[in-house]
Amino acid sequence: MVKRKFKVRIESYDDGDSFKINKKVWNSSRIRIAGKNSPEKGERGYKNATNNLKQRFKRGPVWIYPIAKDKYGRTVAHVRKIRSDKK
Repeated sequence: MVKRKFKVRIESYDDGDSFKINKKVWNSSRIRIAGKNSPEKGERGYKNATNNLKQRFKRGPVWIYPIAKDKYGRTVAHVRKIRSDKK
């Protein structure tokens, strides 16, 4: 069960399943989306996957719900777009 969420802004995209945020969550500013696997840089489909992720989260902040750390030190998290129509 996820116990905490963090409101963050995405600063840059590494590929279609990971990105860098404006603050550290669980001691890392690198986030990997839980349950998502996309091509790495240099692999077929990398640009398309990265562009899809950019389009999905292009406006405003996102919620990060951390669940683990991966072997590269990134925080693995569920990520949700914050809806701007909610007041």
